[in-house]
Amino acid sequence: MGHSLSSHSKSTLSSPPRRSRSLSPMSPPPLRLTAPMQIAAEDSGSDSSSSFAPPARDYTQDLPDEILALVFASLSPTDRNACSLACSRWMEVDATTRHRLSLDARAALGNAAPALFARFTAVTKLALRWARGSGADSLSDYGAAAVATALPSGRLSRLKLRGLRQLSDAGLASLAAAAPAIRKLSVASCTFGPKAFVAVLQSCPLLEDLSVKRLRGLPDTAGATTSIAEDIKFPPASSLRSVCLKDLYSALCFVPLVASSPELRSLKILRCSGAWDLPLEVITARAPGLVELHLEKLQVGDRGLAALSACANLEVLFLVKTPECTDSGIISVAEKCHRLRKLHVDGWRTNRIGDFGLMAVARGCPNLQELVLIGVNPTVLSLRMLGEHCRTLERLALCGCETVGDAEIICLAERWAALKKLCIKGCPVSDRGMEALNGGCPSLVKVKLKRCRGVSYECIENLKVTRGGSFSISLDIVLEHDARSASENGAQENGQAQITALTDQMAGMDLPVNAAGAQSSTHTITRMRSVVSALRRIEGGTKKIIWTGGRAIVQK
Repeated sequence: MGHSLSSHSKSTLSSPPRRSRSLSPMSPPPLRLTAPMQIAAEDSGSDSSSSFAPPARDYTQDLPDEILALVFASLSPTDRNACSLACSRWMEVDATTRHRLSLDARAALGNAAPALFARFTAVTKLALRWARGSGADSLSDYGAAAVATALPSGRLSRLKLRGLRQLSDAGLASLAAAAPAIRKLSVASCTFGPKAFVAVLQSCPLLEDLSVKRLRGLPDTAGATTSIAEDIKFPPASSLRSVCLKDLYSALCFVPLVASSPELRSLKILRCSGAWDLPLEVITARAPGLVELHLEKLQVGDRGLAALSACANLEVLFLVKTPECTDSGIISVAEKCHRLRKLHVDGWRTNRIGDFGLMAVARGCPNLQELVLIGVNPTVLSLRMLGEHCRTLERLALCGCETVGDAEIICLAERWAALKKLCIKGCPVSDRGMEALNGGCPSLVKVKLKRCRGVSYECIENLKVTRGGSFSISLDIVLEHDARSASENGAQENGQAQITALTDQMAGMDLPVNAAGAQSSTHTITRMRSVVSALRRIEGGTKKIIWTGGRAIVQK
C-alpha cells in the first residue's frame, strides 16, 4: 500500500492475480513478512534503515471492492480523502461508493462540476458551502446552472446550501429542477427570497424536510400575512412533513407555505420576528396533524397556544423564552392535547407559568414522559399532582426554579415512582432534600446537580453507597465554587498589589503648595490624575485622598 505505482506493478508480476470483486465468501491469506525482521543491538552499530523489511506484496489487493468500500464508510471525511489518494484502485472505489459530498462553492465550481460528478456517480447528499467574507466570490446563477446540468438527478436526495450570497431565485430554481428526487433541502445565509421556494415545491414533489435559516432576500413586510398570501401562491406541499424557520426577520412570508402542507408533522419557528398568534391559528387549522412544535423567542401569547387545541396528536411542545405565554395558554393546550409526551418550558423568569398550568398538564396529559422547566417556579402542589397522574414521567429537569427546595425534592422522592433521570440546576436544595432520594424514586438511575450550593459531597457519596453501583450522580458546584473563589482571591491579591504600588507612587509625588508651584508642576499633576484613575478602575469606587504637607495619602 505504501509502494509507488512502479514498484507496485513490479511486485504484482510475481504475485497471484487479484481476487474477483464479489461478495462471495473468502479467506484472505494471513499477513506474513516475506523477509525476517533484523533487530540489532544498540552497540552493534548496524544501520537503522535495514531493521525492517517491508512485505513484498500488497495484501489489500486481495480484498473485494465491496469490503474496501465498507472500510471507507467507517472513516472520517479527512481520513477517507487521504485514503482515496493512496492508489488508483482506492480512488476508484472511493469515487463509486461515496454518498456524501461537500464542495467549496466558489464561482468557478460550475466549470469543474462536470468532471466532479462524472467521478462521484453515487452521490446522494450534496452540500455547497461558502463562508468567507461577503460571499462575492461564491457560486452565481450561471455556475448553479452548470452544476445543475452535471448533477446526478436521479439519486440526489439531500441538498444543503450555505452562504451562497450571489445565488438568486433563478439559481435555486435551476438546482431544484435538476434534482426532482430531493427529500431534504436546507438553506442558510443565502440571498434569494420566498418566491424561489415556489419553484422548489413545483420541481420537487417528494420534498419532506425544509429548513430555512438567515435568508437575506426576504421583503420587509412588517408582519403582514394577508398581503403576502396574495402576492405569493405556493403550490400544495402534499409530501412536506417537517419545516424549520430560524433567524428570519420576515418569516411570516412562509406562513402560506407551511399552511399548504396538510401532512406537516414537525414545525420549528426559532427567533423569528412578527406576531405569531394569528399565523398559528391559520397553520393549525390547515395542518391539524402536527406532532412536534418548537417555539423560541417569538411574539406569541395565549391565543397562539389556544390554537394548538386543534392538534389533538401533539406529542412534543417546546416553549422557549415566549414571555407572553401564561398559565391560561398552557391550560388550553393540556385540555385538548392529551397525547403530549415532552414538554419544555423556559419561562425566562417572567413568573407567568406556574402551578396552575402544571396542574392542568397533570390532569390532561397522563402520557407525559419528559418535563423540562427553566425559570419556572413549581411547588409541592403541582409536583405532587404530576407524580400522581403522570405515571410514565421518567425525565425531569428543574433549572433556575426559585421555589424548588427540600420540600419539593422530598415530594419527588415520595410521588415520582417512574422517575429515571433528574437534573437540578441553580435551585435552593440542600442535603436534607437530597437524602430523601435514598429511599424514594426506585427507578432513578441518574442525577445531575449544578450550582446547588446547599448540597455537599458527603451527601452525594452517601447516595452512591445507598443506591448501589448502577446509580450515577454528579455534583459540580463545589469545584465551580472553589475555582471561582480561587479566581476572586487571585484577582484581589493582584489588585491589592497594584493598589499598593500606585499608592506608593502617589505618596512619592511632590505636590504644589502654592500657585507659583502649581504653574511649574503640570507634569506632576498629570501623573497624579492617571494614578487616581487607575485606582478607581481596580477597585471600582472613589478613593478618599488627603493632602498633608504637600504629600498625598490615599485612604481605602
